[in-house]
Amino acid sequence: MINVVTETMIEAPISKVAAYASDPENAPQWYSNISSAEWVTPKPLQLGSQIAFKAEFLGRQLAYTYEIVELIPEEKLVMKTAQGPFPMETTYSWRAINERQTMMSLQNKGEPSGFSKLFAPFMAPMMKKENKKDLAKIKLILEGI
Repeated sequence: MINVVTETMIEAPISKVAAYASDPENAPQWYSNISSAEWVTPKPLQLGSQIAFKAEFLGRQLAYTYEIVELIPEEKLVMKTAQGPFPMETTYSWRAINERQTMMSLQNKGEPSGFSKLFAPFMAPMMKKENKKDLAKIKLILEGI
């Protein structure tokens, strides 16, 4: 099992941080590995919504669909994918420090299988590095707006 948690303090209100982060269309702007996000189900984001992502990780092109399995506005968003060699669950959570600061947490967990299992010992540190980079980017974007 891989379980990577990363967090950052963003100088912006929780409403702004949660709204931006939970909009799948913004993902390619702040995730370095995601090249596109397309709605599979109709908007708005709700339980059961599905979003198809295209990404690159470890030099491989990946296409996967996340389903929203938990959504608590301005608190938590959990999405899951079941297909592929590395089923993944991604959780965003937000905590207001005060009216101008938000702690954002990004968690990725999953159980690699097949060929991906060979890379499991290397995946967690690489995911942590990528998550730190992604959170630094969303912080830069939101503090600059």
